[in-house]
Amino acid sequence: MLQVGDKAPDFTAIDHTGKEVSLSDFAGKTVVLWFYPRASTGGWTAEGIGFRDRIQEYEAKKVKVLGISTDGVDANARFAETQEFPYPLLCDTERTVCMAYGACASASDKSAKRHTYVIGPDGLIT
Repeated sequence: MLQVGDKAPDFTAIDHTGKEVSLSDFAGKTVVLWFYPRASTGGWTAEGIGFRDRIQEYEAKKVKVLGISTDGVDANARFAETQEFPYPLLCDTERTVCMAYGACASASDKSAKRHTYVIGPDGLIT
């Protein structure tokens, strides 16, 4: 896992709508990046709902929420639609982002570990 003060690795991934999203798109802003193992299952659904239900508080503080898993666009799109998530769910099917953030040990991992990072406006893990 990354530690407080580490530089957050930049990445680009496709979100659940097919749009390309990069961490650098949010330079100068605070980002909550939460990794979840699988769409539409378990405690990560509750975690995602927690972010959803507090999205106005995050937006008021100019914080961007991004979810990320090893699921593809279809699974994440269904998850976002079913749960009415108002934020992007990123698809890291190659596990490159997950490995950079310590949520996967290798590209052969079945799914990501459940981790959440807060990335400050300076690009550092806070």
